[in-house]
Amino acid sequence: MTGSPVTGLGSSRLGPAERAAALDRMAREEFDVVVVGGGIVGAGAALDAATRGLSVAVVEARDFASGTSSRSSKLIHGGLRYLEQYNFDLVREALTERGLLLQQIAPHLVRPVPFLLPTTHRVWERAYFGAGVALYDALAFQMGSTRGVPHHRHLTRRGALRLAPSLRKDSFVGAIQLWDAQVDDARFVMMALRTAAEYGAQIASRTQCIGFLREGERVTGLRVRDLEGTTTSEVRAKQVVNATGVWTDDIQELVGGRGQIHVKASKGIHLVVPKDRIHSATGILLRTEKSVLFVIPWGRHWIIGTTDTAWDLDKAHPAASKADIDYVLDHVNTVLNTPLTHDDVEGVYAGLRPLLTGETEETSKLSREHVVAHPVPGLVLVAGGKYTTYRVMAKDAIDAVAHGLDGKIPESCTDRVPLVGGDGFQAMWNARHRLASRSGLHVARIEHLLRRHGTLLDDLLELISEKPDLGKPLGGADDYLRAEIVYAASHEGARHLNDVLARRTRISIETWDRGVGVAQEAADLLAPVLGWSKKQRDREIEYYRKRVEAERASQTQEDDQEADAHRRGAPDIVPTA
Repeated sequence: MTGSPVTGLGSSRLGPAERAAALDRMAREEFDVVVVGGGIVGAGAALDAATRGLSVAVVEARDFASGTSSRSSKLIHGGLRYLEQYNFDLVREALTERGLLLQQIAPHLVRPVPFLLPTTHRVWERAYFGAGVALYDALAFQMGSTRGVPHHRHLTRRGALRLAPSLRKDSFVGAIQLWDAQVDDARFVMMALRTAAEYGAQIASRTQCIGFLREGERVTGLRVRDLEGTTTSEVRAKQVVNATGVWTDDIQELVGGRGQIHVKASKGIHLVVPKDRIHSATGILLRTEKSVLFVIPWGRHWIIGTTDTAWDLDKAHPAASKADIDYVLDHVNTVLNTPLTHDDVEGVYAGLRPLLTGETEETSKLSREHVVAHPVPGLVLVAGGKYTTYRVMAKDAIDAVAHGLDGKIPESCTDRVPLVGGDGFQAMWNARHRLASRSGLHVARIEHLLRRHGTLLDDLLELISEKPDLGKPLGGADDYLRAEIVYAASHEGARHLNDVLARRTRISIETWDRGVGVAQEAADLLAPVLGWSKKQRDREIEYYRKRVEAERASQTQEDDQEADAHRRGAPDIVPTA
């Protein structure tokens, strides 16, 4: 399943050999477009360009999705609160994309999720929110994207408590149940990049843009540094796309000047708590004085967030402070009959939203719409937006690329291109009991693998068939099989232990010790695939342990400055050379 029997263009595999081959081609060839940034927008732009028949290269300074795109609320949603701002076009666009992702593009990765919206006033609030949610459903229906997402319904307090017994009876008078969708954001990015690779894109993580090539005013490519070694090289391109999110201004400065797009970072933090701490069969959506707070089902856990505060410190490692954690706990506890404490928190993560700067200093009021600019010949900038509408952002960026290229470029077709693992997913899901019987794995394990890998499940089962020991779960993180650790490095572009524990899996936020207990076993599995010496393997484990220590320390600090200082105490990732 790693190649494409349909396109015949190449493999979706992103292993060490594929990275080396990509860097070799980048040094020798001129590409139609080079994308800087391996987050969701960069991945989407690469896929959009590759499926239009363009030659594409992608460089990412760290791991794929290591910034904003692995630290979101993990929701695919229309943005119900934008209705209050009368931003119907943004909501309609997002709901259209939600429908495409659920039904066509990624049915293996995106799935419906229910939420309860408690109301505190019997008449006006139910009418007000009810009208908004009805409009939300109507907009989705208008775009033909309701399949798989039930219509909202009104509930009495008694009806709501049957679904969510953990709600305090005196905190609400009734509720509205509505549906949106959720995704593992980091896995989605990786799958989008693998799909781009299948259509011919050359992709390399840990490859930093350190400057631009110029011919007079025109940008003609990049200077890049391989952070896994010591080499620098030039990548020539007819067009370059800057899709670096909160780093947009930094990359623009390499060209000279701040340019047309300016981005402000807004920090959002999320808490992860065990499923048994909140007794509910549905997610919960709460209004706060600034925004909304989600309680989101996540396997054997809940994700609770988020905050929305300005951040101008370290962009690579945003830190959650004690004040951030207290804010989330205080707000969710207003509706819970058994309050959560710091002792209930398994994991914490912080991410930065790339918001287009406006006239107000309040980040919660800055634009979530995106902008595409062509500031100098040969360079396209794309910034802003939200995860749900990444495909539209990517299309608009490559439309700008097409404008700068000679010759007619085909229109975008990514609304009809499933991500790898998605084509034929429903048929394989229907056969999950047979797959379980054939493989010797429990059907629950097959379901878990299907929701993470889709039809690429065959790759995992082949690994297990060759080495049955890989069919065992990890000690201390038994949601994941040992085969998934090997596969993360051999097929999914992981270069380091942290990549695997924080993004290819979610062990870093789903276990009480943040993954320290499985670090040795995971590193032992990764070492043969990535060619690590014993010294390198030990360094990987030590780096991961220090990263966890620094994050834990930062989360006990009262403010952003102290939290940032403690988080910076961990050394950065070490090269394998």
